[in-house]
Amino acid sequence: MAKKSAIDKNKKRMYMVDLHKEKRGVLKKIIRDKTVSQEDRFKAVLKLAALPKNGSKIRVRNRCEITGRPRGNYRKFAMSRIAFRDLASSGQLPGITKASW
Repeated sequence: MAKKSAIDKNKKRMYMVDLHKEKRGVLKKIIRDKTVSQEDRFKAVLKLAALPKNGSKIRVRNRCEITGRPRGNYRKFAMSRIAFRDLASSGQLPGITKASW
């Protein structure tokens, strides 16, 4: 089980991403647009830098929904390989069977 503080920190980052998503998108669009004047693009860069770092999507860590484990996660199931195996072995994941050949 991961530390409670690490899980909470990641949830806070997810909230911040949702909060600043539109602002960051608009500013990034201005920065990428070559038709906008150099001065306006530079102002957009400064405004983007003034936003909180945790508002960036890249700062969110994929964690297991059950254990909070940060590594070895399956995105499709949002859980770690260990939790996935435990649930699949006990038959709690519908449609998942062990491979046999």
